[in-house]
Amino acid sequence: MLFHSLNIIEPILKSIEQEGYKIPTPIQEEAIPLVLKGSDFLGCAQTGTGKTAAFAIPILQLLHASKTNEKRRRIRSLIVTPTRELAIQIDESFKAYGRFTGLISTVVFGGVNQNSQTAALQRGVDILVATPGRLLDLMNQGYISLRNIEIFVLDEADRMLDMGFIHDVDKIIAALPRKRQSLFFSATMPPEIVKLANSILYKPAKVEITPSATTVDIVKQLVYFVDKGNKNALLIDVLKDEKIKTALVFTRTKHGADKVVKVLKKNDIIAEAIHGNKSQVARQRALANFKSQTTRVLVATDIAARGIDVEDMEFVINFELPNIPETYVHRIGRTGRAGAKGTAYSFCDAEEKAYLKDIEKLICKKIPEIKDHDYPLLDNNPVKAPKQERNHAYRSNIAAAKPSFPGHNHKKTDQKKHKSWSS
Repeated sequence: MLFHSLNIIEPILKSIEQEGYKIPTPIQEEAIPLVLKGSDFLGCAQTGTGKTAAFAIPILQLLHASKTNEKRRRIRSLIVTPTRELAIQIDESFKAYGRFTGLISTVVFGGVNQNSQTAALQRGVDILVATPGRLLDLMNQGYISLRNIEIFVLDEADRMLDMGFIHDVDKIIAALPRKRQSLFFSATMPPEIVKLANSILYKPAKVEITPSATTVDIVKQLVYFVDKGNKNALLIDVLKDEKIKTALVFTRTKHGADKVVKVLKKNDIIAEAIHGNKSQVARQRALANFKSQTTRVLVATDIAARGIDVEDMEFVINFELPNIPETYVHRIGRTGRAGAKGTAYSFCDAEEKAYLKDIEKLICKKIPEIKDHDYPLLDNNPVKAPKQERNHAYRSNIAAAKPSFPGHNHKKTDQKKHKSWSS
C-alpha cells in the first residue's frame, strides 16, 4: 500500500514525498484512516514504528479541512509527550508534514527560558506539542488555554507513568473540553495504562502493532570482554572502523560520559556528551550536531537518551553494561529503527559479567563474543569495592536508570495484530 491509497490530501502528500516516504508503516496504515473518521484511537506501538506520522498526518488533514477565517489562531490540537527530546521531534514532524497546509505548530518544554515559547504562543498557533510540566506552568500563567482543543494526543503513556507524570496528565485532561477527539499511544498496556485510557477515550478504535521481529532479533549484537582499564583504548580501536559514521555510546554515569568525551577528543574524535547536568540548550545542540553528523560520537546516560531518535543510526556502543537488563534492550533500540539494520557493541569487564548474564537471560539468546582484538580480558578477579560502597552505587544506578522499557516479547509475531483491552 502507498500513502496515495490512504485518502491523504495533496498538500500533505507533497510534503510526505519531499521527506522521501512512499509506503506507510503498519501503524500508519492502520491509524490514519481511523483517525480521519474522527474516532477516538488507542494504539499500542513502540517508538521506531512510525507512530508520530500516524497521528500527525491525520491531525493536519482534519485541521486543514476545518480552518476558520479568524485572524487570531487558536490552539486546536494538543500533543502531550513525556520528554523534551520527543516533544522537539514531534514538532519537527508536524512542521515537515504540514509545510504546505498553512497550519502552524510550536513546542513548549521546561529547562529553558520561556520567553521564546510564550512569544510563539502569543502570535497564535494551531498545534501545540508540550511536556506536562511546562504546559501546566504556562496554563497557570495564562499563556495557554485548552478550551478550543479539538484533537488531543497522549503519547508514550506508559513512559508518562514511569516518569511520574500521571497526576500532571490528570490535571491537563480536566482542562480539556469534553467534546473532542482523543488519541492515546503506549508501547505497553499494563492495568494502570488501561485504566487511564478508559478515562480519556470514548469507544476508541483499537490497534496493536507489533514489529515482525523484536529489537533483539533485528539488531546485530556483539560483546568484547575487556579489562575495565582498557575500555578507552578499545573504544578508540573500534572507532577506527570507517563504516562507523556515527555512534551512540552509553555510560552508566554523567561523570563517566564526560570522561569518555575527554578521551575521544584527545584522540581527534569529535564527541559530545548528553546527560542531566547539561543545559537543555547544550543537549539540543549536541543532538542536532549528532543528527547532522558534525559530531561523530554522542556519549549519553540512559535517562538523557530517552527520546533520541536519529534516522539511520546504525551503531550503539555499551561502554558500560547497564545493571538493569531491560535498560540494555532500551539502549540497543536506538538503532534498528523501523526494521532498519543496526549493530550494538558491548564492552564487558569482569565485574559486569553478571550484568551480561542477566541481559542474555532476558533476551533469550547468547550474545556472540568478538575474540580477535588487542585488549582481551586478563583480570578476571578484580578487587571489589567494599560492600557498603557497592550497595550505594547500585541504589544510585537503580534511581538513575529506572527502566522505561516495560516489557519485551521474545517471540516473533505477525507484523499486525488487532487486540482489544478491557477495563
